[in-house]
Amino acid sequence: MNESRKNIIQLVIIAVAVIFLVKLFSIQVLDDTYAQAATSNIIQKVVEYPYRGTIKDRNGKLIVFNTPQFDLVVTPKEVKQLDTAKFCELFELTKEELKEKYQTLRKTRGYSYVKPNAFIKQLSEADLARIQDYLIDFPGFDIQARTTRAYTYPVMANALGYVSEVNKRQLDRDTAGYYRQGDYIGQSGLESYYENQLRGKRGVKYKKKNVRGIEMGDFEDGRFDTLAVRGENLITTIDIELQRYGEELMDGKAGSIVAIEPSTGEILSIVSGPTYDPADLTGKSYSKNFYRISSDSLNPLFNRPLMAQYRPGSIFKIIQAMVGLQEGVINKQTYIPCVMYPMKCHYHGPGETLVGAITHSCNPYFYNVMKRMVNQDVSEDPFEDTRIGLKKWNEYIESFGLGSPLGIDLPNEKSGMVPSVAYYDRAYGGRPWKYSNIYSIAIGEGENLVVPIQMANFAALVANRGYYYIPHLVKSVGDSGEPLARFTEKHQTMVDSKYFDIAVEAMSNVVKEGTGQYRAKLKDIEVCGKTGTVQNDPLPDHSVFIAFAPRDNPKIAVSVYVEDAGQGARAAASIASLMIEKYLLGGTERPQIEAYVKKGDFL
Repeated sequence: MNESRKNIIQLVIIAVAVIFLVKLFSIQVLDDTYAQAATSNIIQKVVEYPYRGTIKDRNGKLIVFNTPQFDLVVTPKEVKQLDTAKFCELFELTKEELKEKYQTLRKTRGYSYVKPNAFIKQLSEADLARIQDYLIDFPGFDIQARTTRAYTYPVMANALGYVSEVNKRQLDRDTAGYYRQGDYIGQSGLESYYENQLRGKRGVKYKKKNVRGIEMGDFEDGRFDTLAVRGENLITTIDIELQRYGEELMDGKAGSIVAIEPSTGEILSIVSGPTYDPADLTGKSYSKNFYRISSDSLNPLFNRPLMAQYRPGSIFKIIQAMVGLQEGVINKQTYIPCVMYPMKCHYHGPGETLVGAITHSCNPYFYNVMKRMVNQDVSEDPFEDTRIGLKKWNEYIESFGLGSPLGIDLPNEKSGMVPSVAYYDRAYGGRPWKYSNIYSIAIGEGENLVVPIQMANFAALVANRGYYYIPHLVKSVGDSGEPLARFTEKHQTMVDSKYFDIAVEAMSNVVKEGTGQYRAKLKDIEVCGKTGTVQNDPLPDHSVFIAFAPRDNPKIAVSVYVEDAGQGARAAASIASLMIEKYLLGGTERPQIEAYVKKGDFL
């Protein structure tokens, strides 16, 4: 009996020993979980953020580049006996601010107790130099290198856009799973539109550290590392010197300047006023500056060339003339008396033929042009006749690139409005309407709305005698790339090119002897332009001017809107002609006009 019990005990001991041996073998040889856990205490995964692509002007001048910045990251599990007083002194924080940062961190999406989390962001090189020798005293804290945007010139803020940390809404929409909490993303302008090209691809490195947190080199000689891939560079169509000059002229004013190369649709300058320094939305002061800029009553973040919608005013008369010629309701010799009814007009003589009517901006003339276009007695019912005519008119106007976004390579482009039959049906609540109810649109007032980029494109369209390319800001993606294919497609209007010769002649006369002669005429360059004075009750009128130059083989087309500045022949014509001089001659030969614009006393 005792012998049997002894055997059983021995068997149990042997069995337990075998189990322990098998388990030990499994742990040490077959299963590397524990080895990984031990290794993870000394291996740190470091995200390598790529350099974002740079942005240059059409001549290769650097506009946007990258500059180093650093994030202080914390791995909460590794923090030991933090000396809060010393920490606050080093990082210039109060104890309340430190506590708040910890509380905010714990609520952040993606927070990890065992992995690095961004704690203080966007430290400069000077900040790093001041603190790096003391980091050894704060286990669990480390530095992660990044870059931020920097700017060669304090211009073009709205067109360039800005970069900031990805937000929750953007993370939720990121179906590809590229972005993570703490990543940066283009939020507006070119930075947003070309985000996929500019952002590059992140990499990762694995670093060995000892128990004191001192780096001991690459883990496994970098065998598991992946290199970051820098983003692609953008070569823009912008002439940065022309852009700087335009912003100088628009300083202290509200409005826009858009300049285009007609033969390509390339945007030479795009100015929105008022504006801000793009460097204000980088670095540690981003949040404070964003609040200041976004709270400004003048709305510097509002990109007027793409988002402001104005009545076109008298520049719309050129479009009316082209449509009337194509429809055959007028010709170059058509004479219409200026009877001051039903529209008033400034006195310029008893009547005009077409070129004179454009030159002197005769309101009654274009009232009658549109009436002949819309009411062609297609129907015996005058109400139905207007509906039929307006529908055809609408198709013509839309072929000029109006009434819908052109498709520029920037976000948030507005469409403007070309009033349609459906629009007036809604406006009159089903009641009948006819031409006498809508005639203000004949001279670019009433319900017409255009965006400044559309009017610059229209100037380019006339310069090309009837066609345009979609305006765009990027000449190539990558230093040897090409623009997007849609920017090389020619868009033809519904008006024959032969009629545009009449528009060109008339616009030349506007500057030679008409409303633009005093401030838009240049000595050795034939400028073709058209003034506009846009109603803005109860405030002063907006000053509007479109132009291109030279008359033959045009190199530049411009639209200028200056809000609350009165007649188009003053502020807008002056600015447009100065931009033309700057681009074609390198500077102005009329310092008195430049001084007039910079003073800004237009009324």
